[in-house]
Amino acid sequence: MNNNGNLQKSVTLILCACFSAWAKVELTMHKVVEVYLGESAQIPCQYNFTDGDDEPSFVMIQWFVTAAGNSARKRIFYGDGGQQIVDNNTDYSGRIEVTPDRQETRLTIRDVQLYDEREFFCQVNGLAAGNAEGKTHLRVFAPPEAPVIEGVPTGISMTNEVPSKVASCEARSGFPKPNITWYRNAVPLASAPGHVNVLILVTQQSSGFFSVQSTLEFKVGKEDKDAHFSCEVSFFVPGAIRTVESNSINITVHYPTTMVELWKESPQGLVKEGDAVGLRCQGDGNPPPSFIFNREQLDVDLESNNADVLMLSPVSRKDSGIYQCRPLDADDYAEVKGEMQLTVHYLDPAVVVPKDSELMLKGEDLTATCNALSSLKTVIVWYKNGKQVGNGNTLHLKDATYDTTGEYICEVTVPSLPALHTSGSVHIIVQGGPQLVGVEQEVRLEEATGRTVNLSCEAQGHPLPSISWNIIGSQNWNEVVSKVNDHVTHSVVSVKVTADVSASCNASNDMGTDVKAFSVKASKEPLAGLDNSIGVIIVVIILSLLLLAILGSVLYFLHKKGKIPCGHSGKQEITKEKTTKDDIVVEMKTNTKNEEAVLLKAVNGDKKGPNDQVAYFKKGLEA
Repeated sequence: MNNNGNLQKSVTLILCACFSAWAKVELTMHKVVEVYLGESAQIPCQYNFTDGDDEPSFVMIQWFVTAAGNSARKRIFYGDGGQQIVDNNTDYSGRIEVTPDRQETRLTIRDVQLYDEREFFCQVNGLAAGNAEGKTHLRVFAPPEAPVIEGVPTGISMTNEVPSKVASCEARSGFPKPNITWYRNAVPLASAPGHVNVLILVTQQSSGFFSVQSTLEFKVGKEDKDAHFSCEVSFFVPGAIRTVESNSINITVHYPTTMVELWKESPQGLVKEGDAVGLRCQGDGNPPPSFIFNREQLDVDLESNNADVLMLSPVSRKDSGIYQCRPLDADDYAEVKGEMQLTVHYLDPAVVVPKDSELMLKGEDLTATCNALSSLKTVIVWYKNGKQVGNGNTLHLKDATYDTTGEYICEVTVPSLPALHTSGSVHIIVQGGPQLVGVEQEVRLEEATGRTVNLSCEAQGHPLPSISWNIIGSQNWNEVVSKVNDHVTHSVVSVKVTADVSASCNASNDMGTDVKAFSVKASKEPLAGLDNSIGVIIVVIILSLLLLAILGSVLYFLHKKGKIPCGHSGKQEITKEKTTKDDIVVEMKTNTKNEEAVLLKAVNGDKKGPNDQVAYFKKGLEA
């Protein structure tokens, strides 16, 4: 036994045959021996003599082989009890070996070649004991290369009336001749007239190997666009049959369009006026066909720069309608089509009534409307100064005031298509006499004499009112602010208070007059910083008392030293001084004591607060 890969290579005994001559020699050989190319083959030849008591002393054994291409035989070996000779100048010189044994001889052939597939004869001659001959057929096997499959490079039309070539499969260098079987989706294909044809081409090389090429012709249908085709090669090996399968291939099937679909590719969602719209058409034919587009309401075809897309840009409401596309490869052009409804939505500009601007009298009512024609449901909201003041297409303004004046904007939107929106506006002007801003008709103020006070007056009205001032009690005044906008006049005057002032702001226009009064009471200038200076005054008084104490100590010291005479006349002088011009000094002492008493009393006695001390001090000053 010899192994090669997964294949078990062996000399196989197929059948035994017995040959006898004159009933004296019996010879046994295998009918067939099988072997792989390049291996060694062994052919046994067994014999025995029927007369066991009379074994011959001389036995001659010869091996023969049939000549290539004819039935003639040629000896390749001769042997007897004394010698073993391999014949020269044969195909087996140097390649064979004969092993003798008791009642058996074995022929071994090394490096078996394809031409070794022939019959080998074994001849046994026992002279008087008899002779016999037998033969064995040697079979040689060489597995082919793996099969190679190749599909047709172009598409195959299902409209062909006869089977079309689908693929070819080739198995090379095998011996004996291999066979090829075709499969579709793993199911073997058998020849069927008008549907499946298999063409076989067998080539034998000079080396003896066989190559087999098989061509599959198949009548394809639309369902074969997803089918997988493959081929399988089968070949003989010693004692068995092996198979090898090729790769599978998919073929391209051409078939006409039988169904078409048309849809809106862009934009996503609803379509509005001004959009660029792309309509794509797709059919089930192969190869994908070109299409012709048209609109149901029109008799002419629509031009398209693309084989399967129709572009409409920019669209308007007039482009709404049913669109169709038809393939050019359809068997029934009129019946095979795709269609869709295209709706182009719109929103017209808002129309506001009253238009532009509207005059209304103070206290009147007004109803404004806003409408915009649209293909979808709309929502209307009214705004003034950025704040929402109403909903719906109607705005009611009741009992108009000057605050009613302004621009009213209606915003129209489409909830289902936010990109659609428009707006309109109306300017409301409320006409009437002046109206001064503020609830007070008379303003009362108090200001210190010499100070300046600002009086402000703001008036609404249409026509725009003018403001004039009438000031009594001060000649020193001037207007410092004068501003005018669409609805309001604003004036500010600066008045210097020298006495009580009476002022009036007069706002007037063609519709009437309004007055606002101001009354300014002049007050005395307060003792500025009196409360804050009490502490300073107390500190000054204390320092004065300390200085008097120091002065008294100095005088007493000088008196003790005799620096100051202290006689009777001196005392009289001092007394005189007290009764004349020194009364001030005595009075100061008295007042100083009183002030000191006041201070001490405030600190230790009644525990009066700073405000009480100020009031007490003011009372003393007034006394």
